[in-house]
Amino acid sequence: MSQREVLFEGLSEQEILSLPHEHVERLILLGEPLVFRAGSAEILGSFKIASDHLVVELAQIEGGGEGVLISLASLAKRYATLRKLSGVEWIIHAVTCAKPNLKLRRVLERRGFVVKNVDGVGEAYYLFEAVLNRASC
Repeated sequence: MSQREVLFEGLSEQEILSLPHEHVERLILLGEPLVFRAGSAEILGSFKIASDHLVVELAQIEGGGEGVLISLASLAKRYATLRKLSGVEWIIHAVTCAKPNLKLRRVLERRGFVVKNVDGVGEAYYLFEAVLNRASC
């Protein structure tokens, strides 16, 4: 069974990774809320570089279900590796939703997320994923 590629605002993972770093900084790594489409999901989130890692903070995910979170995780880890960052810090505000998505909670817990009180954010699902930055041969 082949899995359909999830596009981010119409761009593939590889196309985003091929964008000049300056474009990504000016358009995405703002640390401010962005609404974007990933596959069939509409996501409210923010992205920034803090110290030596990428911070992905997701406030709301509407729709989706075709592996959007997995595709976003793949993109984030590949970006962190390309930029030689230490990892990806995930903060997902899905703890106190009015209409909780139980499937999302199961996926997060299975991937190793824990509910944590994050400084300046409050209670959220949290995970730090280290990336391996291999030296060139």
